[in-house]
Amino acid sequence: MALKVGVVGLRGIGNHHAQCHTDDDLADLVAVCDVVKARADEAAEKYGVKAYYSLTDMLRNEDLDIVDVTTGGFENGSWHFEPTMEALEAGKAVLCEKPLSNEITEARQMVAKAAEKNLLLGCNLNHFFTETAAKGEEYIRNGQVGELVYCLHKMGFSGGEYNYAPNKDPRWWGFPYAHFKAFLTHPFSVMRHYCGNVTHVQCFANRPGVRRQAGDVMVSSVSIHLQFESGALGYLLSQRGDAPYGLGGWWSFELSGTKGAFCIENCIEKITYWPAPGAEKAGDPSKMSGGGTGGVEETNTGITDFGQTFPRRIHAFLEDVTNGVSPQNLRASGRDALAVLEYTWAAIESYEQGGALVRPHPLPPRHGDPTTI
Repeated sequence: MALKVGVVGLRGIGNHHAQCHTDDDLADLVAVCDVVKARADEAAEKYGVKAYYSLTDMLRNEDLDIVDVTTGGFENGSWHFEPTMEALEAGKAVLCEKPLSNEITEARQMVAKAAEKNLLLGCNLNHFFTETAAKGEEYIRNGQVGELVYCLHKMGFSGGEYNYAPNKDPRWWGFPYAHFKAFLTHPFSVMRHYCGNVTHVQCFANRPGVRRQAGDVMVSSVSIHLQFESGALGYLLSQRGDAPYGLGGWWSFELSGTKGAFCIENCIEKITYWPAPGAEKAGDPSKMSGGGTGGVEETNTGITDFGQTFPRRIHAFLEDVTNGVSPQNLRASGRDALAVLEYTWAAIESYEQGGALVRPHPLPPRHGDPTTI
């Protein structure tokens, strides 16, 4: 039987989620909720469901399996805490948009509440629910990457001074770390997905003159060095339209190990693999080719629409709820979303200390479910 879903927050992203649930056989969208009556009514008419103007009323009148929280707020996250906590208190599984919150203390409380209630709390970490990501996982699983050495992630908005315009939206203007909080969840989640937990963070950041002249305080160009528990090294470059991007487009992730490397371009579009050179090519630059060694394997999905990542990630959450997975085994869980926020806060702290090395705040322990292990 399809899971009964209610979506809270009906701006663009909420409507996108609602459409994904409508199109998925595992979901039965039965209600939508927004404090702005016109938005709720419009969405209710579009999807043929009931409109609510408070989550309390929706929870009281609908027998929901899942509450999908797609509210926004300051830095795209300040309205996530209250509806998520209310839904968890009501005993519902929750899928929350990213970032889990724009305040780390709230995010910690959200994860703690889900653990206390033994409920599924997922986050829309949609960048690794793709065919290209699965192919990268296959390379690792088959031993084609070997011991991890480094990863590089370049992700952001391509732009420059000619198309810069001050974003005076009150959700963004005046918040120096809006880009950190609203955006770094995605690249950090991908890097952690492949390389594991981060132990050390070092950050340098800036904003170009065109922003300074406009009185824009957003720290928009970010350079972050990472050390993973495995010993692998990481580098993240992210910027918010300060400059154009070159090779790899707006989104590129490269992972390299002792046996091979792969690079994903534009998230869902393309992945290329290079094996490590054999002994006959070792140390001989004249025999090296672009990308390392030749023998390149390229997979192009033909998908250029980033929006296709949403139905894939939402379907995975619906699968996990349908299959009754334990909170410990939930894919892209609230704990995973908290982890990358801890890295974000460590990056902010490092930047404020002039690039000091910072250890992220430890994650809550995972004790395991005695009924399943």
